[in-house]
Order: sequence, then structure tokens, then C-alpha cells
Amino acid sequence: MAAPWAYVDTSVLLKRYIEEAGAAGSRRLLRRYRVVSSAIAPVEATSALWRRRAANDVADADLQAILRRLVDDRSHWELVDLTADVLDRAEQVIQRTGVRTLDAVHLASALVVQAASGRGRAMQFITADARQREAAAGLGLQVAWVG
Repeated sequence: MAAPWAYVDTSVLLKRYIEEAGAAGSRRLLRRYRVVSSAIAPVEATSALWRRRAANDVADADLQAILRRLVDDRSHWELVDLTADVLDRAEQVIQRTGVRTLDAVHLASALVVQAASGRGRAMQFITADARQREAAAGLGLQVAWVG
């Protein structure tokens, strides 16, 4: 039986590649679920990794290896396109919760996938971002916290 799908935010995806608080829990969840995320996740992750490199938190050789793994891994993820529906929902999410733009896109993407799945139960939304966790719960998503 195939693993169930779960929406995974970039904050959790990064913990697959960087050793930091919550990395072990993140890796456990990533083994348990098939990843659904926004099409912005690889771009957002790449930006975060380059910022860490600029701050000397990641060595050049490590960055290049992580970027190669990221490219390999994303071929196994289901990435949600930035459609008009996702962007409309993101605006609604911002108006309802006050989250930042990229958080709103992630939350809207999860809501669109959940609605399209036709399942009566909430989609698992995995995040390591406290503000996003609160907003996701308020929007009716089933939240798994990686702290």
C-alpha cells in the first residue's frame, strides 16, 4: 500500500537537508508520507539555502550536494501549480489569517488539493513555522508540527 499524501511546507523540507532543531522529526514524517507542496517550495528552499551559505552556516561543497539532492527529491514530490484558484485562495487566506505571502500560497495550495481530493477529512499539513501552524489549524487543516 502506498504511503498517504501530506502537504509539506518548505520549513519542513529544509530540515531534510540541514541538521537543526526538528530535523529528525521532519525526516521521520517525510518517510511516512508522500510529499505534496507548492511549486514555490523548491525556489523557496533554494533561496533559504543560499542565505545560509551567505551567512557561513553551510559550506560551498555542502550547498552543492544539498542542491543536487533537492533536484533529485523534487522529482518525487507532487508540486501544486500557481493557478488562478490557488492565488485567489491565497488572497482569502491573507484576509482571514494575516499570514505572509508565501505562507498564504502554501496554505491555499493545501486547501485546493484537499478540496480536489473529494475526501471528507482534513489534509495533513506539516509545518515547522508557528504562525503558519496556527493559520492552518484555523483554516481546518489537520496540522502536524515539527518543532
